[in-house]
Amino acid sequence: MNKSQLTEEVRREAERLGFEGCGFSQAGFLEDEAIRLEQWLKSQKHGEMGWMENHFDKRVDPTKLVPGAKSVVSVLCSYHQPEMASSHIADEDNPKISKYALGEDYHFVLKDKLYQLFEFTKQLNGGLEGRVFVDSAPVMDKAWAVKSGLGWMGKNSNILNRTHGSWFFLGEMIVDVPFDYDSPVTDHCGSCTRCIDACPTDAITEPYQVDGSKCISYFTIELRDEIPSEYHDKLGNWIFGCDICQDVCPWNRKAKPGSEERLFAREPLLSQNLEYWEELDLMEFRKMFKNNPVKRTKFDGLKRNVDAIKKNIT
Repeated sequence: MNKSQLTEEVRREAERLGFEGCGFSQAGFLEDEAIRLEQWLKSQKHGEMGWMENHFDKRVDPTKLVPGAKSVVSVLCSYHQPEMASSHIADEDNPKISKYALGEDYHFVLKDKLYQLFEFTKQLNGGLEGRVFVDSAPVMDKAWAVKSGLGWMGKNSNILNRTHGSWFFLGEMIVDVPFDYDSPVTDHCGSCTRCIDACPTDAITEPYQVDGSKCISYFTIELRDEIPSEYHDKLGNWIFGCDICQDVCPWNRKAKPGSEERLFAREPLLSQNLEYWEELDLMEFRKMFKNNPVKRTKFDGLKRNVDAIKKNIT
């Protein structure tokens, strides 16, 4: 099987597995991204996310992460549910969780699919060496998604796709076989600044530049200390993550719904009021968030978040 045939067969299998996009790019050093990442880290815009400083060389060059790597195969998996999302946006009286965290943990869902895609590719090619990744290693998934033509970098630093907006997860196979490589798509943000204007903490400091240490998602997920009091009123009713810059994006209004049921929202997470979250105990937390991304903030972190937004609701 030649390179072109292999590329198309893998792309078709990715679609069959439920990925809404699959793109191919040549593995190598990300020179421009390395410069930007170094400047971003030096400016301390990653806050307490010290892990972002680790393995810098591997982060900007996948051939150091996977010896012998020739290609990065990027995949896109939508979690968009238009009806559920609309009701979630409209409900301003209850604490809210970012839509990506309303279903099963995406790490499990995408890895299950990627392992199947890896085995398919291995059999088709008559052998394969490499690894799969879902936001779990020093891989610049957004950069590779752009290089593989899955979308362009939006002004809020999320990847945007003309069909699926930004309501999707990314994953990769980094492997030692060549493919026909895709080309990046053009930027379609134009003069729009809705995401920048809507951010309550001014975390989007300028187009394509985000100060992670000021983002609501950072405060409610990554930060282990107390949330600074001056930001409490800016949190709105978000107790895990934030969707504001995505909710206002025109491309997300046109986004097609996703098809992976494991990522669909769990109904109990959509309708709980402040009293429920205040009374939530550790056992219920473990039951409610089994195999769910909210576990990342831990029980004490979630209770901290609930306490911080109380005055914004009551």
